[in-house]
Amino acid sequence: MYSFKEIFLTLQGEGGQAGRVNVFARFAGCNLWSGREQDRATAACTFCDTDFVGTDGENGGRFRTASETVTALDAVWGGADPSQKAVVFTGGEPLLQLDADLIAAVKAAGYFIAVETNGTLKVPVGIDWICVSPKADNRLHQTHGQELKLVWPQEGVNPAEFLALNFERYYLQPKDDPQQAANTQAVIDYCLKHPQWRMSVQTHKLVGLK
Repeated sequence: MYSFKEIFLTLQGEGGQAGRVNVFARFAGCNLWSGREQDRATAACTFCDTDFVGTDGENGGRFRTASETVTALDAVWGGADPSQKAVVFTGGEPLLQLDADLIAAVKAAGYFIAVETNGTLKVPVGIDWICVSPKADNRLHQTHGQELKLVWPQEGVNPAEFLALNFERYYLQPKDDPQQAANTQAVIDYCLKHPQWRMSVQTHKLVGLK
């Protein structure tokens, strides 16, 4: 059984795949926060800006098998060029549900598979693009991939500590909170002084996409 909050077609707004057409498949549930506001202050991650509770979002639902899930992804991909099929599994935390059976079925259907994870769980084999977004005070078990995307500033987090890991690209993304303007300037200033890092902007929000 796979539980999805929502499944929708959009353009990737962040990081190294920005601008690419993808099916975004958002799993319900996370291991760092319940998703309920009353639990936010005591959660392991306190700044999440995503609703991943339940299965009541666009094309959301519970699918009994990997095959049923692929059917749902294909329905959202629709009539676009099948040679370009791509899916981003996100959450919440997708690795609580993304397993070998689903990966195999999605690959067999011709999809490029990306995953956006907090890195506290190991990514299964078969993923084409791994994006890890670390959260303060949570040990990383996924220490390699295509990109590490650090939402910043985070109290007690020094970006330099991640540069010893094995990622192809390192991104700083301004935290989306009431201090966003200051956060954005802090990211700009940091990247200018530490060019190993690139700035990631949530361009989907700027242009009105999900």
